[in-house]
Amino acid sequence: MEISGIITAIVIGAVIGVLGRLALPGRQHTGFLWTIGVGIVAALVGTAIAAAVGVADTRGIDWIELAIQIALAAGGVAAVERLKGRR
Repeated sequence: MEISGIITAIVIGAVIGVLGRLALPGRQHTGFLWTIGVGIVAALVGTAIAAAVGVADTRGIDWIELAIQIALAAGGVAAVERLKGRR
């Protein structure tokens, strides 16, 4: 992966994190940096899952890959919220 791919993953990951947070009902007390971090991880893992399934490289917008990433981000934000709530 080149530096431009890493920068793109960070930017898209931030957007994915915010979309994942918006997908959850109610108010979350997770900070914005945690949301971005979860989004970056979700974007990278979601891309790997989409590649493994064979839907990562399609013409146009990769809607299935995007849905996988948002679902992972929502799950990640919920997990961080639960972990922070136990403290």
